[in-house]
Amino acid sequence: MSDSVNPAGSRPGGSRGYGASARPTDPSASSLPTSSAPTNPATTGEAAPQVTASGGARSGGLGAAARPVGSQVRVRKARLRVARVDPWSVMKVSFVLSIALGIVSLVGTAVVWEVLSSLGVFSSLDKTVGDLTSGGSGSTGFDLSSVLSFTRVEGYMLIVALVDVVLVTALATLGAYLYNLSSGFVGGLELTLAEDQ
Repeated sequence: MSDSVNPAGSRPGGSRGYGASARPTDPSASSLPTSSAPTNPATTGEAAPQVTASGGARSGGLGAAARPVGSQVRVRKARLRVARVDPWSVMKVSFVLSIALGIVSLVGTAVVWEVLSSLGVFSSLDKTVGDLTSGGSGSTGFDLSSVLSFTRVEGYMLIVALVDVVLVTALATLGAYLYNLSSGFVGGLELTLAEDQ
């Protein structure tokens, strides 16, 4: 008869409460904290401190790095190896750079020719070479001004620039192929990259 009216039998789990400790009935005991475990910032909504790369803790609300005074910032370094170079990209880059170099050489030659012509260098050279190559019987000597004219000089430099474009592009592409072959044996170039402070 007494087992059927046991008040502990109504608890979840179906235990009858034999030997179990009774819950406190004091109303003031319910206001005490039941657990001393630290709260999870993800569940409470508080901003968790973020750890920066330098090892200092950064507050999520303020965003300022709380670094200790006098501490040195450690720079991260990575050692990488260039295993392969794409020959197609090397060819494109070398082609564009060789064209730019040819244009610079043409413009530079024109500027130098104009400066030398304004200083009278060509006229003095023409006179000197004419005096040296002229015979004693009144024959005219070698005409240097016709050889060193602006159109001829720029034509020569244009031919040199075109040959330079072909040679630089071909040699750079061949160098990329040779580097890929050699990197399979020796491992390629090793680079050490450091993070900017």
